Amino acid sequence: MTTRLSRWAGRVTTRTRGRNRDAGAGFVEYAGLLIIIAGIFTLIDQIGLDGMISGAIRTAVTSVIGG
Repeated sequence: MTTRLSRWAGRVTTRTRGRNRDAGAGFVEYAGLLIIIAGIFTLIDQIGLDGMISGAIRTAVTSVIGG
């Protein structure tokens, strides 16, 4: 049992501290983030919130600058 545990610990250490520990992880995270952002923009467009959001921003800016 101890040998299996030590082999497992060795593999975990190699994978977390080894040369290829996060190879390709950055690309996957970046692609996932882009998919989520695209989904949010599509949802905003489909629901029609884009006009409401721009109107709210316009009202806020107008109240700040006093136009």
